[in-house]
Amino acid sequence: MTIRGRLVTLLLVLAFAALLLWSTLASQHVECTVTISYRGTEGTGTASAASQSDALREAQTAACGPIAQGMDDRIACGRVAPVARKCRTL
Repeated sequence: MTIRGRLVTLLLVLAFAALLLWSTLASQHVECTVTISYRGTEGTGTASAASQSDALREAQTAACGPIAQGMDDRIACGRVAPVARKCRTL
């Protein structure tokens, strides 16, 4: 492959990566942080999404991940009301 071919390939790869990054970040409008208390343990998670409800749900999922053991605990933790929550517009 020639130097020109390598340069064109590299530019195409960088352009594709930039497109993926832009399309991912452009849809994120709200960022929420949630603190959950589940079975005596607290966990905090942060997530961003297009809407506040989606960001809150994903932040709660992130907060429950490290403190819940097994699928039943994760489902139960996801239904617990947050101890604290804070959202901001991006």
